[in-house]
Amino acid sequence: MYDIALCDDEEKALDQIERLLTGYQDKTQQEITFKTKRFTSAEELLKRVREEKYRPDLLLLDVFMSGKNGIEAAEDLRRLGCSMPIVFLTTSTEHALKAYGVDAIQYLVKPFEKEHFFHAIDSALGQFHRMKENQITIKVAGGFRQINVKEIVYCESQKNYQVLYLALEECRARLTAAKLWEILEKFYQFDRCGRSYILNMEHIVSVERGEIVMDNGATIYVPRNKAAEFKKSYFSYYFDRRDDTGGGVKGIKWINHVKPAPGPAGLCRQISEKF
Repeated sequence: MYDIALCDDEEKALDQIERLLTGYQDKTQQEITFKTKRFTSAEELLKRVREEKYRPDLLLLDVFMSGKNGIEAAEDLRRLGCSMPIVFLTTSTEHALKAYGVDAIQYLVKPFEKEHFFHAIDSALGQFHRMKENQITIKVAGGFRQINVKEIVYCESQKNYQVLYLALEECRARLTAAKLWEILEKFYQFDRCGRSYILNMEHIVSVERGEIVMDNGATIYVPRNKAAEFKKSYFSYYFDRRDDTGGGVKGIKWINHVKPAPGPAGLCRQISEKF
């Protein structure tokens, strides 16, 4: 079952979307079930998200509404950490570029063809399943929490708790560091740094000697006896993920602004100088 949020200030438009979703179910001839929640304003949707931690699997969102418009609502949702696929429904292409700024899947202009709507739902559900593959479920106070691993900047062990520092918030989970590492180690971007930290290397801004700076402003101090080990992992990670243009390694900030010598040896030497 998919939980789909529909947000449009016209009831007739909401009725039409629900009919199209029913048509999509018939078209696919699969056991797909949609549970829809209707919202007639962006403010109503945002209130549900903030106060009840509502997280739909997919959002179909009108752009032009009274009060807060759909683009503004999507920006607020992203700031709140909501990563669900968004399909914009609108009467104009005026905000098309802004729509992609919030990672919208599709931008459908009304009146849209049924086939275009079905294609948008195909794309949105495809992204939803890819996101699910990158989600973990953590037990937190009051229940369970699903977290997209891309949002995790780093994790810190604090006595009986693990604190997950996300892009916009902190999440405390009562489990051991070993158990959390067991959950995260299958994702290529994570590595341990001493006994207390698990770092998402996608969020590393710079590495200089025994200090690692993350993109949320946090500084992680690497234990002396772990620096060399982490250095190798960090080098290996970025070496394997060089960009396709041959322009070097992504994500590394060269502290002394000296361009490394060509080839792996030069890169290895440059990273080594930081520890």
